[in-house]
Amino acid sequence: MISTRRRIGEGRPARSPRLIASAALGAAVVLGATGCTFLTPQSTTIQYSAAEGVNVFDSGPLEVRNAFIVADETGAVGNFVAAVVNPTDTAHTLVVELGEGSTIDLELRVPARTTISLGADGEEPLLVEGLDTPPGANIPGYFQSGDAEGMLLAVPVLDGELDYLAPLVPRD
Repeated sequence: MISTRRRIGEGRPARSPRLIASAALGAAVVLGATGCTFLTPQSTTIQYSAAEGVNVFDSGPLEVRNAFIVADETGAVGNFVAAVVNPTDTAHTLVVELGEGSTIDLELRVPARTTISLGADGEEPLLVEGLDTPPGANIPGYFQSGDAEGMLLAVPVLDGELDYLAPLVPRD
């Protein structure tokens, strides 16, 4: 007697081991190439200073942006340059302490809803005497305003080699 039933898999072409290996390799490449985003943080979510100076986050109600010092060639004296923003409805004082053991103290009163750009827009930078830090180095800087605890950061000390920084070098 002749059976008219087909066996399972009969009449279909056999799957090539090469095809299966290619599909597996392709899946591994796709997963490997996209899997690194699960392990590393996205660069666009990291806060950083995209200029010469440092931005000061969490120092209180005042926001300090692009803070740096332009020093003379000896590093004995410099000008503190920064933009200080007060987005609140009340005036606040920014306290900046520079150097090991806070040897230099600066205070700046910022009116409500005002931005003060030290060293730009007609505002004079704050003179820092007794700096004792050569250009190219960093100096510890503590920034505090309002009731906040404040923040300690490394503030860069620059020279006047760049054309736009040259007018900010302290003159005798």
